[in-house]
Amino acid sequence: MSLVEIARPAYDVDIFIAYATAHNFTGKPVYQRAGCYLHTDAAAHLKTAIDLAKAMGLRFKVFDAFRPSEAQWVLWNHTPDPDFLADPRRGSPHSMGAAVDLTLIDADGKELDMGTAFDAFTPLSHHGALEISAEAQRNRAILLGIMTAAGWDFYRNEWWHYQLFNARARYPVLDDSAAPVPMMTA
Repeated sequence: MSLVEIARPAYDVDIFIAYATAHNFTGKPVYQRAGCYLHTDAAAHLKTAIDLAKAMGLRFKVFDAFRPSEAQWVLWNHTPDPDFLADPRRGSPHSMGAAVDLTLIDADGKELDMGTAFDAFTPLSHHGALEISAEAQRNRAILLGIMTAAGWDFYRNEWWHYQLFNARARYPVLDDSAAPVPMMTA
């Protein structure tokens, strides 16, 4: 299993790994070290998405990518909500390096309005939520169009989450030792 680092200049994205900060739904860092990695298959699809976004004058801000299985347990133990988190016994596509959480940013690095924040565990985060502004609906549709055109599948409850098709059948669940540099230990 090969995880590659998602970083500039190879990947023109802004990185803000939310689970390495207190700016996530747990209110505290889950990772000891921020790392942004994807399986080589997922990294290739991200490159395609980056090119599609660039043609529209947009870029991505990545909130999470590979999530060690140990971290998935921390998140699940904090909030065992199967509508927004994969049960670690089943395996998360994040823990396979086959999922990415992201948003679109403009040329100035400003996040486009998506109607909710990343990790807002509410029906307003669902694709197709009509209770958000028309601008946010449009921005979500742009993100969805870019990502699906680049070969990603989406999760209906989270506008920010994209994963490779059939990830659970194609990729193993990985722990922190699979990361080129561990994320769970300092």
